[in-house]
Order: sequence, then C-alpha cells, then structure tokens
Amino acid sequence: MTIGKIVAVIDDDENVRVAIVALVRSLGYEARGFSSAQNYLESELRNSAACLITDVQMPGLSGLDLHARLLAEGNACPVVFITAFPEERAEARARALGAIAFLSKPFDAQTMVQCIEQALARSARG
Repeated sequence: MTIGKIVAVIDDDENVRVAIVALVRSLGYEARGFSSAQNYLESELRNSAACLITDVQMPGLSGLDLHARLLAEGNACPVVFITAFPEERAEARARALGAIAFLSKPFDAQTMVQCIEQALARSARG
C-alpha cells in the first residue's frame, strides 16, 4: 500500500462507493468511503486526502458544492466527479472548478484508473 496517498470516495450509493474503494485499493492506494459530503467534512481526511472521487448529486451538500467549499478554504485536492445524471451545466461548473474528470455512471473501470492516476500525479506536484 502506498502510504500518504489516501483517496476519499464520496457517494450516497453504497454499491458504487464500495466498488470504487475496492478499485482504488486494488491499485495499491489507501481509500476511505463516505456516504455524504458532510461525513467527509467531519472526518480527519478533510485536509489530507490526496484525491476526491465524489458523486455530483447527493442529499445535502452536492459534490460540486463540496469542492467549491474546499477550494474557498484552501483545502482542495484533485477531484474526479461522477454522476448518474450528466448535464452540461454541472459538467461546465466541474471543469471550471478544476476537475480532473466528469464521468457518467456507469463508467469504465480503466477510465477511472486513469483519472485516479492523473489526480494523484497532480496531487504529488501540488
């Protein structure tokens, strides 16, 4: 396991969250799953995750609003957004916030792997 490279996976869909956490771990990185943006904000990972993979639409705080809040606080890390409801406006906002990717569910595992590697490379440079 690669120490110091913790990927936070935030999705209210437990099946999606568990699958992505397993994928990240299969790459040799540590991963932690969160069922909501609020749970992530209340965690010790809030200021130390190397990468976020977050759903766009969730009850409470959306993935986009979470990332905007972290940016405003100076705690943002590279983000991969995932969504079951792709829409141009949300994708445009994600890209404006500096997203690594905006993936529609279901997405190809290899595509997610490439996004994770890109995010962690950006995080290491940052």
